[in-house]
Amino acid sequence: AVLTDPAGADRAAATGLPVLVTGNPRAVMGELAADIYGRPGIGLLQIGITGTSGKTTTAYLVEGGLRAAGRPTGLIGTVEMRIGDERIKSERTTPEATDLQALFAVMRERGVEAVAMEVSSHALVLGRVDGCVFDVAVFNNLSPEHMEFHSGMEDYFQAKAQLFTPERSHRGVVNFDDEYGRRLITESGVPVTTFSAEGHPDADWHAEDVEVGPQDSTFTAVGPKGERITARAPLPGPFNVANTLAAIVTLAVAGIDPQIAADGVAAVPGVPGRLERVDAGQPYLAVVDYAHKTDAVESVLRSLRKVTEGKVHIVLGCGGDRDTTKRGPMGAAAARLADTAVLTSDNPRSEDPLAILSAMLSGAAEVPVHERGDVLVDADRAAAIAAAVARAEPGDTVLVAGKGHEQGQDVHGVVRAFDDREVLYAAIERSLAHPGADRAPHHENNSQG
Repeated sequence: AVLTDPAGADRAAATGLPVLVTGNPRAVMGELAADIYGRPGIGLLQIGITGTSGKTTTAYLVEGGLRAAGRPTGLIGTVEMRIGDERIKSERTTPEATDLQALFAVMRERGVEAVAMEVSSHALVLGRVDGCVFDVAVFNNLSPEHMEFHSGMEDYFQAKAQLFTPERSHRGVVNFDDEYGRRLITESGVPVTTFSAEGHPDADWHAEDVEVGPQDSTFTAVGPKGERITARAPLPGPFNVANTLAAIVTLAVAGIDPQIAADGVAAVPGVPGRLERVDAGQPYLAVVDYAHKTDAVESVLRSLRKVTEGKVHIVLGCGGDRDTTKRGPMGAAAARLADTAVLTSDNPRSEDPLAILSAMLSGAAEVPVHERGDVLVDADRAAAIAAAVARAEPGDTVLVAGKGHEQGQDVHGVVRAFDDREVLYAAIERSLAHPGADRAPHHENNSQG
């Protein structure tokens, strides 16, 4: 059968298939798909994670805790979908409703008992998770993003808040440290359990004895009944303490023993493109991260600064055909918080890469000279990465931000193979074999000049 709106009825009828006509197909597609596949989600422990940053990492950590508890698992998110150990490339953060329900059905057939999935604001607004009722809904944080889709922060918040209604979930886990999280606590339509990585005593769970290291962090998760859980965040940075605590609390709310959950989370080997280390034997830290919004860039730079003895060098771009308001602020954040900011192309899509870079450079130029690091510009992303590597000395950190796990670069509708991790590794290898080879002046354009 074909589901369509009145405008598409004639075209659908020409297929010779049964036609269902409704004013808003998206409004009924999720529930209809769930019915067609026999409500497969009912047989799964469903954990849905939303927020601006940290969804992917938290989903991987939750999935690791579920595995440690002996639950056959599924994973759905930005990087990939997993059914047990089978990996499937993701096309979007949250699949369309028909694909999602089909995926749930396959998971159930293969014995999956629990699924951790990212739930984007687009998915909530466009009905992709209609037909799902999550056992636990998780809220990480909210900061400006997707302003080309939402009319403003209030609209963005209301989209996220849809997940915390009886129609969407049974229980919530909410970040007490986030301004919008505290608002959600009071407005949620389902019972919520709160957590605070900053140690706020009013939260149900909070972190104590936090020790942030260059590769991981350790802390004690203190629960509402006085539980003291030894925990380790397997990724560096204070924000990953928050992601780890979120995962442990979520698993506890889902009925998993908190210490078993914490041990499983600690054993997660890493998350693709999320502060992922690239090691070619160089005497400095090199990482790739998906940070592609201002708050995320600021957070990861501050975290890396804390564990870097020398200088921090960042390679950063902004995507085309996306929120234009963040370009200047992202350029400013990179210029202010890094010793070297190499501004470059991300996925320019249909836009002129130089126009995007101009907006970023304008933001960087607004940072007072005494607060600003060196700012270089090179639209060629591979050359920009090489330029940052050429500046790295022992004890420094090189961060390539924005694309993370992505394996292609979209330029005028043509996606060419490009993996930051591979390009960074190759640049490091060249620099070790031929020191100074990538310091060519035509790669650099210092905005301080």
